[in-house]
Amino acid sequence: MEKLVEAFALHAAAQNDSVRQVDAKTANKHAKKVNEAFDKLCAHGDAGRDALAALFIHPRMDVRVKAAAFLLRHRTDEATVVLNEAARGQDLVSFAATEALKRWAEGTWALDPARWGTGTRGS
Repeated sequence: MEKLVEAFALHAAAQNDSVRQVDAKTANKHAKKVNEAFDKLCAHGDAGRDALAALFIHPRMDVRVKAAAFLLRHRTDEATVVLNEAARGQDLVSFAATEALKRWAEGTWALDPARWGTGTRGS
C-alpha cells in the first residue's frame, strides 16, 4: 500500500504542477493516475484509506488537500482540519479546499462513497 500512497502523492503533485503550467492534457493524465491509485487503495478497504491519511502531513499543501478531499467520508475530522487550514490561503489549492468543504456541507461530495455502486465515483 505504501507504493500506492507514493503514486497518489506523485501524481497529485504532478497534476497540480500541470494545472499551474496550463497543460490540461498532462493534468488529466495525472488526475487519472490519482484516481487509479485511490481505487486500488480502496480495494484494501479502510486499511487502504488509512494508509492514504499519511499524506495529511505531506510537505506539499496541494498533496495534503487532495488526500483530505478524498478522505472526507472516512477521516472527516482530520480531513476537515487539513482543508480548513488550506482554505485560508488565496491560491488554487485554497480554492480546491474551499470547494471540497462546500460540497461536503451541501451533501454533494462523492469522491469515496460508502458503497461503490458501479465502481465509479459519484454514481
